[in-house]
Amino acid sequence: MKTTLDEMQAFIAVIDSGSITAAAEQLGQTTSGVSRALGRLEEKLGTTLLTRTTRRLQLTEEGDAFLAQARAIVASVEAAEEQIAARRERPAGRLRVDAAMPFVLHVIAPLVASYRARYPEVALELNSSERYIDLLERRTDVAIRIGPLADSTLHARPLAHSRLRVMASPAYLAQHGTPRDVDALAGHTLLGFNEPDSLNHWPLPGATDALLHVRPAVAVSSGETLRRLALEGVGIVSLSDFMTHRDREAGALVQVLPDITVEVRQPIHAVYYRNTAVSARISSFLDHLAQAMLGTTAASCRARQAAHRTAPGIQHEHIHRRVQGQRLVFHAARRR
Repeated sequence: MKTTLDEMQAFIAVIDSGSITAAAEQLGQTTSGVSRALGRLEEKLGTTLLTRTTRRLQLTEEGDAFLAQARAIVASVEAAEEQIAARRERPAGRLRVDAAMPFVLHVIAPLVASYRARYPEVALELNSSERYIDLLERRTDVAIRIGPLADSTLHARPLAHSRLRVMASPAYLAQHGTPRDVDALAGHTLLGFNEPDSLNHWPLPGATDALLHVRPAVAVSSGETLRRLALEGVGIVSLSDFMTHRDREAGALVQVLPDITVEVRQPIHAVYYRNTAVSARISSFLDHLAQAMLGTTAASCRARQAAHRTAPGIQHEHIHRRVQGQRLVFHAARRR
């Protein structure tokens, strides 16, 4: 395109106002600036658009034809700008979100109705993947990632933290007994991941002053499968609060070895390309998600404080340390 939008706007303003001087006032420019814009436009088009006399300006036939097209172009650009401005205030368009299946089921899915009620013009597309994906290859706008992040070109927005706990069903504990210490876990069925092996570090003190590494008797690839196995009374599992807090509130799962549990809070981030401006639909979704997770975390904290008050004769110590980039708080119980 040879001509610029500024040149078209100058041409239209001259016709609408009736003179170059009036057009300059309307556009907030100098008279010479508007005159030069008209000259450049005619030179680029290779034709005369206006015949000028000392008393009036007259459109040529070519000028009249170009005027109609110029008005349509400027109006289209203005409409596009208004639409984008409206989207900033009212998000719209398709939003593609990727997260692990447990996070989709237990965090995102319960929020879809309230998000859609608030932003009905956003078309959500939810995909689940247990592995990290290439956002461009999968045409994904934003991905939710749990755990420490590796350095990358992606921009990361922290959303929340979710605590790991060791749990089992009341039925399993009734049948096999409740372990009283870490060593007692050797006599129980432990459920874990087949990969990566780092997920089999449980929030309990290990032999080398780190997290306890377990070798699961039953290993699976999905956290949701582990949850289901634990609910069915198959064994003891370590999972994150975001997918088990409702089970614990309902009494379907109970925490094992709470007094010696290491407090491991997994960071949860939303990631998207650093060189891409965050659209209103992305920010609206992340704001909605973060707000909901903050409310869930606060409720969980209140429930935990009520359920785990220090028992008579027991004093708790908190020893802070870090393992693999995650915040740990060791809860050790000691008799007075």
